[in-house]
Amino acid sequence: MKKQAPPVQKNETLTVTIEDLTHEGAGVAKVNGYALFIPQALPGETVDIKVVKTKAGYGYGRLLQVQTKSEHRVEPPCPIFYKCGGCQIQHMDYSAQLAYKQKQVKDVMDRVAKLPNVPVRPVIGMDDPWRYRNKSQVPVAFQQGDLVAGFYAKRSHSIVDMDQCIIQHKENDIVVQTVKQLAKELRIPAYQEQSHQGVLRHIVARYGKTTGQVMVVLVTKEKKLPHKEAFISGIRKHVPGVVSIVQNINNKRTNVIFGQQTEVLWGEHYLYDEINGIQFAISARSFYQVNPEQTNRLYSKALEYADLTGNETVIDAYCGIGTISLFLAKKARHVYGVEIVPEAIKDAKRNAKLNQITNATFAVGEAEKVIPRWHDQGIDADVIVVDPPRKGCDEALLRTMIEMKPKRIVYVSCNPGTLARDLRILEDGGYKTEEVTPVDMFPQTTHVEAVALMSRVEE
Repeated sequence: MKKQAPPVQKNETLTVTIEDLTHEGAGVAKVNGYALFIPQALPGETVDIKVVKTKAGYGYGRLLQVQTKSEHRVEPPCPIFYKCGGCQIQHMDYSAQLAYKQKQVKDVMDRVAKLPNVPVRPVIGMDDPWRYRNKSQVPVAFQQGDLVAGFYAKRSHSIVDMDQCIIQHKENDIVVQTVKQLAKELRIPAYQEQSHQGVLRHIVARYGKTTGQVMVVLVTKEKKLPHKEAFISGIRKHVPGVVSIVQNINNKRTNVIFGQQTEVLWGEHYLYDEINGIQFAISARSFYQVNPEQTNRLYSKALEYADLTGNETVIDAYCGIGTISLFLAKKARHVYGVEIVPEAIKDAKRNAKLNQITNATFAVGEAEKVIPRWHDQGIDADVIVVDPPRKGCDEALLRTMIEMKPKRIVYVSCNPGTLARDLRILEDGGYKTEEVTPVDMFPQTTHVEAVALMSRVEE
């Protein structure tokens, strides 16, 4: 049977009405039932577009002109918004961003989890959704005869050079601009992805909002850093609050930012920050949430859902450096945290000691193997908290949780799609999803986090 040709052709100019948004923030229009995805277009708008790509079931368009504007359209305050791939929805007012993110979560709860009646609460947003990121990871390259540093253009590895990023703390901007200028002055070659030549690959800045401390991480291809002392001196002179200058060596052809070898060039191994009265020591490669203000709100909601009285045993799977574990330990009898990354567990133990928390135990390993071992040792959880990566929970861990039969499961998620998939599995294993609360950890972007409460169904 011959495939039917799309009702539109590449390079065709059309006027369409935007009906919806994708999870990537692109507008959706229909032409005779054929979906066209148009970045920077908003629902309700009538727009002129040029078709740039067609596939069997859908195509892509480029926005040419907005004929009828949405009431939620705003002028993006970032001068490079339309080039940079870092933010996707700066052209949408903040109330609309929050409504869009709530709808994302509702849609997957209905479509993927098959739970259309589970309450999805309004998104917990920010009072000021700008300058919130405490960590900046900026690639460096040699483009058109100059060293540049900035974020990648949309769907490319071409860097959009920038002077500032208005979702980063200003301290991070100072680091990036200082390192970029010093690299130019000292003639330190930027890494070239195609030839795998050059020295400086990434500039990473970390900022402790409550302490004002700054860590500068130089990711280089080789251990030898030309003009190292002059580089260190320049950073110390021009970056206020710097307490640590670190070099990370990554000599592989890879998109992964960090290599395995890290060396402190000057200052401390850690910077410090605080969330809700709990101190954290953060190393160059530690996972630490980039928006502490919203992290406090996210973890406070997780703590509320855990509903601890002080008598419970809690297991925190994917515990990282112990961020949620230490929140929970203040209210639980004992918390057991497990994480596959050895450095993270080392940091978790350090953070427990830093806060004089003695009712938290941390172990290295795969949660789906460590937790059954604890179970065999007589450690049974009243509450299990999970905060997995974007791919969601390992299937073996989901089975283990079902077998352990905790009273409550609190699921913290950075990916609504995998959250919904895992909730469906847990529902089929004897749990009921009580409610889901989304949290806006990343304003101006399409990303949304959520925390879900599940209760064991009485047999």
